[in-house]
Amino acid sequence: MPRPSGFIYEQHPDGSVTITHHGRAAGTLRGARAEKFLAEAESGDAQLVMARWTGAYKHGNERTARNHPRNRR
Repeated sequence: MPRPSGFIYEQHPDGSVTITHHGRAAGTLRGARAEKFLAEAESGDAQLVMARWTGAYKHGNERTARNHPRNRR
């Protein structure tokens, strides 16, 4: 699976976190969810964490869809 890229997160003074993907807002986290996200992003691969938290990651069914008769060439 290719590594996700293009995600940036910004922590605001009020404690909220905004995640953007290629310059467009992908999600805003507040309170306990923002704290949990920051802890996870700082301890691991931040790009993968942001992709997972925003739902913009592969779901595992791409190979199945590619092999469907409708999608074959």
